[in-house]
Amino acid sequence: MTANLDFLGVLDPDDHKQASQQIANKLRAAILTRRLAPGDRLPSQPDLATRYGVARETVKRALEILRSERLIITRQGSGAFVRAQTQRAVELRPHIEAAFERPHVSIDFAGFSGETLRDALSEVLDKVRVGRLAPETVVIRVLVADTRSPLALPVLAETQSDDPAVRERAARITRRATDGIVDQVHELHDLGLVRSATVEVRVHSASPQFKLYILNDEEVFFGFYPAVEHTVTIKGEPVAIYDLMGKDIPLFHYAVSDDDASHGTQFVEASRQWFDSLWNSIARSYES
Repeated sequence: MTANLDFLGVLDPDDHKQASQQIANKLRAAILTRRLAPGDRLPSQPDLATRYGVARETVKRALEILRSERLIITRQGSGAFVRAQTQRAVELRPHIEAAFERPHVSIDFAGFSGETLRDALSEVLDKVRVGRLAPETVVIRVLVADTRSPLALPVLAETQSDDPAVRERAARITRRATDGIVDQVHELHDLGLVRSATVEVRVHSASPQFKLYILNDEEVFFGFYPAVEHTVTIKGEPVAIYDLMGKDIPLFHYAVSDDDASHGTQFVEASRQWFDSLWNSIARSYES
């Protein structure tokens, strides 16, 4: 966040609205006009208090207005962020980068292959390598479908039946993604950039219908996989399949807030419980 807050304007002494409402209005306008984009961190409460010449309690009331409108989310110890209400997968990266600003990073992923996570991590880990981000520990758990066994998807489109060659194609995609995640993260430890870095991959036999990312046990991104018919090349021949398509699907964003009863807090907690229940029951070690 830049220290130049001129785009937020100043309070109007002739405006009959309370200072907290005026501040909320200015921040709302900045969000709706994308001066503050999804995932951006808002100026800190002390910075806003100084900017507008008000007490921090006034700023807190302004932020509460925006939070009640679901325009922002607050994370303890990190500040307030513009909510990514319905984001595409490419917009996951700023939130992963924010997670890596913490000394201890944890990411849980459940889905089909992990391609989006691998790609989002790649750019963030480049910043760790050059010293722009400096976490102490990184722990990543990846929970994906085991394509060595028949699944409901992907399948041949014409017969809707399992095909070993279709599964092998899916297995190659999963191997590339998971191996990429493992190699990138372990490299951080090998280079001495973090105190510890662990990645564990487990598989299960269910065909996933959605993807789930849990960042630092505080944020969740959730999106549904549509079943799409498309043609792929297998052994040099075009083959029509029904497949799970995760690229660019809308992701819904939930975050823990100071209100334990909020929908975001409840969704994050339910997601953690769901992930751990599969991880500790039907999931098994992945053999690439």
